[in-house]
Amino acid sequence: MAAHPVDETLPALRTATSGLQHVAAMYAGVVAPPLIVGAAIGLSATDLTFLTGACLFTAGLATVLQTLGVWKIGARLPFVNGVTFAGVAPMTAIVAVTKDRSDALPVIFGAVIVAGLLGFLCAPVFCKAVRFFPPVVTGSVITLIGVSLLPVAFGWAQGPDPAAHDYGSAGHVGLAGGTLVIVLLLRRFTRGFAQQIAVLIGLVAGTLIAIPFGVTDFGPVADAHVVGFPTPFHFGAPRFQSAAILSMCVVMVVSMTESTADMLALGEIVERPADERTIAAGLRADTLGSAISPVFNGFMCSAFAQNIGLVAMTRVRSRYVVATGGGFLVLMGLCPMAAALIAVVPRPVLGGAGVVLFGSVAASGIQTLVRAGLEKGDNLLIVAVSLAVGMIPIAAPDFYHAFPDTARIVLDSGISTGCVTAVLLNLVFHHLGPRRDTTHAMETGTGDTRPSASGVPQTRRGDASR
Repeated sequence: MAAHPVDETLPALRTATSGLQHVAAMYAGVVAPPLIVGAAIGLSATDLTFLTGACLFTAGLATVLQTLGVWKIGARLPFVNGVTFAGVAPMTAIVAVTKDRSDALPVIFGAVIVAGLLGFLCAPVFCKAVRFFPPVVTGSVITLIGVSLLPVAFGWAQGPDPAAHDYGSAGHVGLAGGTLVIVLLLRRFTRGFAQQIAVLIGLVAGTLIAIPFGVTDFGPVADAHVVGFPTPFHFGAPRFQSAAILSMCVVMVVSMTESTADMLALGEIVERPADERTIAAGLRADTLGSAISPVFNGFMCSAFAQNIGLVAMTRVRSRYVVATGGGFLVLMGLCPMAAALIAVVPRPVLGGAGVVLFGSVAASGIQTLVRAGLEKGDNLLIVAVSLAVGMIPIAAPDFYHAFPDTARIVLDSGISTGCVTAVLLNLVFHHLGPRRDTTHAMETGTGDTRPSASGVPQTRRGDASR
């Protein structure tokens, strides 16, 4: 009996090239979170290179675990895992309220470990409770993820140092704008593989353009080793703070919701529908990968929706192809020189690419909200209040200045506060008390995340298409 396309092994060359294409599609999304958090902490170029390599390494481990599986862990689908963007705003909030910035990463790592372990234990139950996270909730959260990250891109576009005399200069902003134009032109006039890696090509082109202007520093590459290993707890032993743990648990709930939606969509695309057992196994891989990731100095991992689109487009459904891509990520994480290449990219160039990267996250959330039934007053109210609450830390950064530092870890994260608000309002309007509109409740309260007839996932991940 012939193997299912998901379990099919392809020729070595095709497996390798297809695996590299998956890496290219997700690469920018994997390296952006450590760059954002590392910059917020003020890490040196060497430490930033180390953190980036660690995130590549742990994303590879999580992808291999998800695709190949061990025991009841792993969906065994062509499912790519990487650093989730949902955790960026809460992590930068933790950094902001940590008096000694050197303690920020240990606090983040401790919170991610606890959130991952709790998620692992709750996976069999969570796959039954996904109806409490319909499009009106997930769309609001994904939109907030993108909107929360856009100020980071704008800051990058102005330059690396706010205290520098040329911060926000026309040269820096022009370099960011040029990079943005290159990415847009590549997306418009190229096809296939080149279109998939438009952001990556844009980063390379922008860096080359920046060389004559003296804003590109190749020092990190010259100082990096060809081979290295992400030493466990390189930045210190994990520290466990209740507010940080609560904040990352909220992120874990968001991450598990999105992963469930992506597994349902991917199952339909590869013609192996994801049942309850598959979803539970996939969530175990997500959460266990997240719990292990901080040991090697990585962040919380979750599904990347752009890779699901890549599977749908190429029709290459073998999970071994994606596992090979995970293997490439591991190898890249073991090569500090490869990670150092990212540290070379000037901040204005990152800012230009970030506009596309982070703006597409917000657009993905809006796409989800479009099918959430906003013509219904209740849903419109849920979205309006959730977005308003989530926008407070962005529009008024000092709004919670009088609150205790521990509370601000949660409150200063618009994603955390917006998610909690959306979930609570959805419960109040659609699950508690008598139903005022049964048809509407069925349409918007269950969170159907299956693909449309065209096979394109209707609920998309807020990552680097993302």
